[in-house]
Amino acid sequence: MDGLGIQKDEEKAFEWFLKSEQNEHLVTQNKKKRENFEKQLKLAIANNSIAQNYLGDCYKDEAKAFEWYLKSAVAGCAQGQCNLGVCYQLGKGIDKDETKAFEWYLESAALGYAEGQYNLGYCHQYGIGTDKDETKALKWYFMAAENGNATAQNYIGDCYRYGKGIDKNETKAFEWYSKSAVAGFAEGQCKNAMAQNKLGNCYRSGKGINKDEAKAFGWYLKSAVAGCAQGQCSLGVCYQLGKGINKDETKAFKWYLKSAVAGCAQGQHNLGYCYQYGIGIDKDETKAFKWYLKAAEGGNKMAQSKMEG
Repeated sequence: MDGLGIQKDEEKAFEWFLKSEQNEHLVTQNKKKRENFEKQLKLAIANNSIAQNYLGDCYKDEAKAFEWYLKSAVAGCAQGQCNLGVCYQLGKGIDKDETKAFEWYLESAALGYAEGQYNLGYCHQYGIGTDKDETKALKWYFMAAENGNATAQNYIGDCYRYGKGIDKNETKAFEWYSKSAVAGFAEGQCKNAMAQNKLGNCYRSGKGINKDEAKAFGWYLKSAVAGCAQGQCSLGVCYQLGKGINKDETKAFKWYLKSAVAGCAQGQHNLGYCYQYGIGIDKDETKAFKWYLKAAEGGNKMAQSKMEG
C-alpha cells in the first residue's frame, strides 16, 4: 500500500486486506461453531433430544454419530429417529438392518416429521424392511409432500402427470412441481433441481399452465445452475432454438457439454449433434460418434437409431 520494499499497488494491497478479512471471518465463524457445539454437547449430556440429534449431525465418525442419533431417537426426537433409520438402512455406524430402519422411520413419521414420512413411503414402495405396498407408499408420500418435503412433492407431481396410483391431472402435477421447485429458496438453497426442470417442461409445453417459453427458460436456468443434468440439456435446447431467450449456439453447446458429462443421455445425443453439424463448435465426426454411442448406451432412442443406420 505504501510502496515499502515493493512498487506501490493499491489494488494488490486491497486484495491482501480482503484475504486477511476473510481469514478473520473464518476464524470467527469456526469459533462460533465450536462454541455452539460445546453448548449443544452440554445439552445433549443433559438428555436434550434435539441437541443429541445435532451432535449426531456434527460427527464424521459414523459410529459416534449413530450413538447420538440413538440417544435422540430413544428420547423421542422425530428427526433423530429418522436419522437413526438412515443409519440402519445404509449401515452407517451400525450393521445394516432394514427392519429396524423401517421401524424407526415409522416412529418418526407418526410424529409428523416430513423426511421420516417420505422415507417410510420409500420403504413401502420398494419393500425395504416391510412388504411392498404402493397404496401405503402413496399415502406417506402425500403426507410428506403436504408437510413440505420437496422430494415427495416432486414424486406426487409425477403421480399426477402420469396417473401413477391416482387419476391423471396435469394441473395438479404443475402445482406439486411448483411447490417442489421453490422449496428451500427462502434459505438460499435449492432442494429439488429436477422439479425445476419439470416445471420448465410444463411452461414449455403448456401442460397444466399456459404456455410461456420465457418462464420455461427461467426454470431451466435455475435447474441447470443447481446441477440438474436434464435441466442443463433443456437449457441448451432453449439457447439452440431461441426459446425464451435469444439464440446462442455457443451457449447451447456449453450446456449440452455439462449435461453430457453429467450422464444425461439426451444431452449426450444433443452434444453429438452439435459436433456433427458444427453447432457452437467446429465439426468433428469422431467426437460426434463418441457422444452418439454414449447416448445410445444410455438408452436414447434417437442415438440408437443413428447407430443402427
